Amino acid sequence: MKLGWLAAAAVVAVAGFGAAWIIAAPRPAFQPKDEKALSAGDAARGKRVFDAAACASCHASPGQENRLALGGGMALASPFGTFYPPNISQDRTDGIGQWRAVDIANAVMSGVSPAGQHYYPALPYVNYVKMTRDDAADLIAYLRTLPPVPGGTHAHDLPALFKIRWAIGFWKALYFDRSPIKPDPARDAAWNRGYYLVHALGHCDECHSTHNVLDAVEEKARFAGGADQSEVGFVPNLTPVGLQAWSQQDIAESLKTGWAPDGRRLGSSMADMVINTAELPQADREVIALYIKSLPPRHSPEAAKER
Repeated sequence: MKLGWLAAAAVVAVAGFGAAWIIAAPRPAFQPKDEKALSAGDAARGKRVFDAAACASCHASPGQENRLALGGGMALASPFGTFYPPNISQDRTDGIGQWRAVDIANAVMSGVSPAGQHYYPALPYVNYVKMTRDDAADLIAYLRTLPPVPGGTHAHDLPALFKIRWAIGFWKALYFDRSPIKPDPARDAAWNRGYYLVHALGHCDECHSTHNVLDAVEEKARFAGGADQSEVGFVPNLTPVGLQAWSQQDIAESLKTGWAPDGRRLGSSMADMVINTAELPQADREVIALYIKSLPPRHSPEAAKER
């Protein structure tokens, strides 16, 4: 009888481990059959995707002026440790020069490496997964026009517990919504374009929202501002609670010039983001502003505590 119970417990344990393994397994969205389509992008259009997605803000090599030298290595502080974005230049040894198009697409949109490991959500694939396949192909085409940059980057400086990449699969099971963005038929094309740019490419909510203890955006505080991920300062509220005095034109202009309507210079990481948005067509900045002005008013939990 005792052996029977032990055997049953072993079966349950093995089944539980197997289920956990399946839940946490990396799930790349693209397969070798997608290589041709993902390799057929337009580099000129890809430049627009690259700027909207702010790739240079994290992956440009620090200490030099060329934002297209994507050697990585910038230190990104977070509550979980320091992340160092990798080299994504065309260097065949240290960068992604030997990667297939499906490898790049899976990294950007699935958070899965060519070796089949999870990437940390410091890479905002939670947003990039909403990117259209055409935009992904165009981005890949543009990346392949950029210069190779030799040199590797630091390993992420994280506590031992957070180095277990398999566990990221459970985080993805909770927070990684792979469903595509669907246009809102009640809104016009301009609003829907702004919605796409803000959510899929610009990943504005990743910074301008309060995050929970697992570093996922709290829906009730999306775009309502929150503590900076570096734990220094507070990222502004983008809803009418924070931007009540800003017009749509003010927002579009600030995305071009980096100046607020009251004459203040946008600072911190937003100053770097403006370098990207300033490269976008004026029409894109205008629809981003249109969408932001349509956000419902929300108070951030941190701001509520201070009142």
